[in-house]
Amino acid sequence: MTNPDDASVLKRLSTLDRFLPLWIFAAMAAGLLLGRLFPDLGALLDRVKVAGVSVPIAVGLLWMMYPVLAKVRYETIGQHTKEPRLITTSLVLNWVVGPLLMLALAWIFLPDLPHYRNGLVLIGLARCIAMVLIWNSLASGSGELAAVLVALNSVFQIVTYSVLGWLYLTVVPGWFGADTAALDVSMGQIAVSVLVFLGVPLIAGFLTRRTLIAKRGVIWYESVFLPKIGPTALLGLLYTIVLMFAMQGNRIVSLPFDVVRIAIPMLVYFAVMFGFSFWLSWRLGFNYETTAAVSFTAAGNNFELAIAVAVATFGIGSGEALAAVIGPLIEVPALVALVYVALWARRRYFPTEAVA
Repeated sequence: MTNPDDASVLKRLSTLDRFLPLWIFAAMAAGLLLGRLFPDLGALLDRVKVAGVSVPIAVGLLWMMYPVLAKVRYETIGQHTKEPRLITTSLVLNWVVGPLLMLALAWIFLPDLPHYRNGLVLIGLARCIAMVLIWNSLASGSGELAAVLVALNSVFQIVTYSVLGWLYLTVVPGWFGADTAALDVSMGQIAVSVLVFLGVPLIAGFLTRRTLIAKRGVIWYESVFLPKIGPTALLGLLYTIVLMFAMQGNRIVSLPFDVVRIAIPMLVYFAVMFGFSFWLSWRLGFNYETTAAVSFTAAGNNFELAIAVAVATFGIGSGEALAAVIGPLIEVPALVALVYVALWARRRYFPTEAVA
């Protein structure tokens, strides 16, 4: 018998979210065409910079981060402090297991392509803050817990991303005998990128939520304001992709096999990370709603931040930036598939809750 939750997953997505891979492909194509029509576009965009990124690109990066961070329920962070085992499990999965898994996969699948490998590492360090709330909702996970974990990850990234980025990109490669001279990345460079492209929209999102809820109330904020600004995050992402592909143009068209090589470790990452997180949460005795929330927040990534840091640190025409851009194209169908996996697992391992 077909579960109605399974049949309605795609229908419950908005039109924008349902066809996100199509929009990303369209943005890539538009960028490639723009690059062919205006071959000097890259030089023009690089004339004025903010934190090492051209102003037009910086606008897009900040634009796609702000609406997402305005959705985070910062006021709920303290509500789950009475469950230290749950919070500890999520933090370990997100900040220890996830980055190490992506690092391992990057070296296994891309040992000869350090720039793409660096891009995957940046993705692995950028923990979920965005569409994970959608996937978790579709899978009937705990929305409040997911919001708390998203808020914690947002704050944690401000504190740890630059340190971990410097460690995994500059120190760890030396342990494998790799040439670290090619990785001219300082902790300061990454810290500036994180503070500008995560810190600024994080503060803006927090102040927006606090100010407007105080004036108009939480119902108006979540039912009127958020639905209006939420879709603009996707527009910001697509705008950024158009400009990035306009500048990468010929390089991307000539390297289709590289795109496939970048995609494979990402797919493996999503499957392994979600599967392990779900199994661990189940073994720890968490209920289904909690298990789903922990698993989706552990498997998802903040590709917006990874793109921002890759562009600011390595340049818009870098392999690191290309790997980061490929990220959301792979994540969307992978996480939709994992929604179905979660609903199946609920019936298999949480039969009482599934019936309820």
